[in-house]
Amino acid sequence: MSETIFTKIINREIPAEIIFENDQVLAFKDINPQAPVHFLVIPKKAIATINDIQAEDAEIVGQLYIAAAQIAKEQGFAENGYRAVMNCNMDGGQTVYHIHLHVLAGKPMGWPPYQDTLKQPLP
Repeated sequence: MSETIFTKIINREIPAEIIFENDQVLAFKDINPQAPVHFLVIPKKAIATINDIQAEDAEIVGQLYIAAAQIAKEQGFAENGYRAVMNCNMDGGQTVYHIHLHVLAGKPMGWPPYQDTLKQPLP
């Protein structure tokens, strides 16, 4: 996998507003927030897409969600709720090919999230 902007953030080659870090994951504020609270949780191991996750990656993928829940509690929005979503490939909206969990909070979330872009109504 080629180096991505996230690899550069992990290596501290470019700045990011880091809000959490441990041996396996890093969380930082999204530079283009889509909600009052919007941050990304990434594994330090480079995994391009959800399709590239292997069985041996199960623990690190779980750590993404554990970190998200811990941050939600620490920042005080866990009880009100939040959205945690991971995009996969172009049609899924993935723009950086290093898996990352988007965590969005601070407002009620609608469903579907991109209702105005749907080509056909949902059944």
